[in-house]
Amino acid sequence: MEKPRKKIFLVDDNLVNLNMGNDILASEYDVFTFISGKGLLKTLDKHLPDLILLDVEMPELNGYDIIKQLKNNNKTKDIPVIFLTAKIDVDNELEGFSLGAVDYIHKPFSPLLLLKRIEFHLLVETQKIELINYNFNLQEMVDEKTKTVVELQEAVLITFAELMDCRDDITGDHIGRTKEFMRIMLEAAKQNKAYSKIIATWDVLLILQSAQLHDVGKIAIKDTILLKPGRLTMDEFENIKQHVDFGEKVIDKIMKKTKEQTFLQQARILVSSHHERWDGSGYPRGLKGDEIPLQGRLMAIIDVYDALVSRRSYKEPYSHQDAVKLIANGKGSQFDPVLVDIFLSVSGKFKEIAAQR
Repeated sequence: MEKPRKKIFLVDDNLVNLNMGNDILASEYDVFTFISGKGLLKTLDKHLPDLILLDVEMPELNGYDIIKQLKNNNKTKDIPVIFLTAKIDVDNELEGFSLGAVDYIHKPFSPLLLLKRIEFHLLVETQKIELINYNFNLQEMVDEKTKTVVELQEAVLITFAELMDCRDDITGDHIGRTKEFMRIMLEAAKQNKAYSKIIATWDVLLILQSAQLHDVGKIAIKDTILLKPGRLTMDEFENIKQHVDFGEKVIDKIMKKTKEQTFLQQARILVSSHHERWDGSGYPRGLKGDEIPLQGRLMAIIDVYDALVSRRSYKEPYSHQDAVKLIANGKGSQFDPVLVDIFLSVSGKFKEIAAQR
């Protein structure tokens, strides 16, 4: 299939130069001639060339005036412009290059030189477009590969988290619910002046993924304790509390074996801090108030809500209303008071998700 011919716009106020240029180029290109800059600019509103040959010295609009307009227009700024001039003036040529011209050709034209210069600059433009397309396609390939890796990572996380759920006798999609609860809380907290700047610095996808590992340490708790139908003894409760320490160790071991740290750092924060309490009476470190990472304060509310409305071996589920009331009562003692207010504002969405179990 024959390649389409390149389109050249030739602008010169001298008819002899226009005819000469057309005669030289017509065998290789589709040539359109203009005797003024105004005619060129009017045509460019509807038709764009592959290259413009532009005379410098013209009445009304000279070449420098025209190229300024071309470079200030998104439609025409990338069209290569070669200046045509009868003068040999270094300063003027430097000005033309500074305005965006790709070359200068002196009149009268040398036919072979004119053809070679145009061929060269059209080749450069073709290679530039091919490089842009290559980079675009390469980016698409990278994006697709990244998407595949993220999906695989997500599948592994969900499967691992569901295995932990099965050991803990949790019915329904606890991990899926807590992830959605976190999404809702993050979206609402973004609107709050107290935390919007902090959350704006987070990679939300990483937070949502890492939230799925907040109870990873339960894998080390014995079934006889984890699945006990009655109330735990003090010793058993102390053993349960160790799941935070176990979880930190699991994350630390993974971190030593991979270069991917950001996701795991977020997971470690959530593992280590979601049982801390606002008043400092939580575990494992007894952190208080803002000492507790915001991620952990968010997960504390989410984890307690889902635990309350879920059926467990040792209790029947609370109603949504009772769960909300208990969390509201924990404002300023167990939970961050600002986050409790945010939770109350979106608790209806929590109810919708909890009802899907």
